[in-house]
Amino acid sequence: MPKYEAVIGLETHIQLNTNTKIFCSCKADSWKVEPNTNICPVCSGLPGVLPVLNKSVVEKSVLLAAALNAEIQEKSFFDRKNYFYPDLPKGYQISQYDLPIATGGHLDIPLPEDQSSRVTITKMHFEEDAGKTKLENGRRLVDFNRCGVPLVEVVTGPDMHSADEAAQYLIRLRQLVRWLGISEGNMEKGHVRSDVNISIRKEGEDMLNTKTEIKNVNSIDAVRTAAAKEIERQIKVIEAGGEVEAWTLDWDEDTETLQKMRSKESEADYRYFKDPDLLPVIMDAAWREEILAELPELPLERRARFIEQYQLPVYDADILTNERSLSDYYETANAAYAGDPKRVSNWIMNDILRLINENEIPAGELKITPANLAEIIKMVDEKTINTSTGKALLEKVEASGKSPKEIVQAEGLAQVSDVDAIKEICAQVAAENPDQVAEYKGGKEAVMGWFVGQIMQKSRGKADPNLAREILKDLLAE
Repeated sequence: MPKYEAVIGLETHIQLNTNTKIFCSCKADSWKVEPNTNICPVCSGLPGVLPVLNKSVVEKSVLLAAALNAEIQEKSFFDRKNYFYPDLPKGYQISQYDLPIATGGHLDIPLPEDQSSRVTITKMHFEEDAGKTKLENGRRLVDFNRCGVPLVEVVTGPDMHSADEAAQYLIRLRQLVRWLGISEGNMEKGHVRSDVNISIRKEGEDMLNTKTEIKNVNSIDAVRTAAAKEIERQIKVIEAGGEVEAWTLDWDEDTETLQKMRSKESEADYRYFKDPDLLPVIMDAAWREEILAELPELPLERRARFIEQYQLPVYDADILTNERSLSDYYETANAAYAGDPKRVSNWIMNDILRLINENEIPAGELKITPANLAEIIKMVDEKTINTSTGKALLEKVEASGKSPKEIVQAEGLAQVSDVDAIKEICAQVAAENPDQVAEYKGGKEAVMGWFVGQIMQKSRGKADPNLAREILKDLLAE
């Protein structure tokens, strides 16, 4: 039985986080807004109106094109993509076809064991979103609020060969648009949506066979699951002696099933032609340089630098460069600490990330600043406070916004390292717990941890635990 491999390409629509829509002044964000209230004559397609291009859409798209190593075109045009659907009030969608804003490019995908995969980009273009339809009480309802929401579409080559690889590509693309600050990348809100094109072929073959397209896939897990199911289905069709038909498939998130929507359209079916109401986009050198001056160090570049410059494990570097705000937070804290970079990484991954998740805010919005974190780590290093106090101090700084030193002084949290004071507490704990003393002297050394806990409790967490352990060992050895 021959072995088969999948050939996968993605067309990913990314909602840009502009204030207004692409061709009118309506708000771009309509999340949880009453249906058909965020519309105007332009985005609802009334006769006689004219679109006006949102400059910010071009600038954000150019940033993404540069980050994807694409060739930004000096002149690009808008086209009308003609098709009839209830949520498309004009009867056509304004898009770009043969002369888009950018062509070519690639995105490298890190894989396990220091491997990587390069996914080529064939083109990138901007377009307006359509509305939404939903079935309610047996009726098909239409909401035009999303009409005219600005999208940039990134089209890959047929370079991915597994459902997992397609998912990894989406993870990195979503990371990139959030890093650049051009999209919120919230897949629950439909900010990143992919059409998945899949065909199969025998291993070792180069030819491209008939493909199907999966629509309405709006999460990374859904892309992975839907692609895996369609690959499996196509292999079964071929092995049964059938032929794969060029269908457009609908992915049902609730049932995790694929259903045929219609036969797949060809580009000729859309009858593209230049939009007569919109001028071409002219990207002159001065405007291009102004936009690209805002291009930051990209996540994979920073990931590689963190591994080399700070000698961080790949695992740490992956987490710390997942979000730009967290990455900036780490680098600033590390500079303020001026010690072991791995130590700062540990505190961020174990404690700062917990605060971020609990408060549901990015690192840059925490009250505990990178300088505050560095100050706490230094106080632990200098034994001014112990580790448990340091971790509790994180919570206190975040809750109050006060500096760590201010809180330590006000609440008397400084670590007790006075030998005589700790000896007195140890003697008291031993005298109050003769049964545990007997257990320890009988060889049950694990009781030592319990004793240290009692000492920390009596000292309200201020005793130096290592010093307490040593003093208690000497005391119990007598």
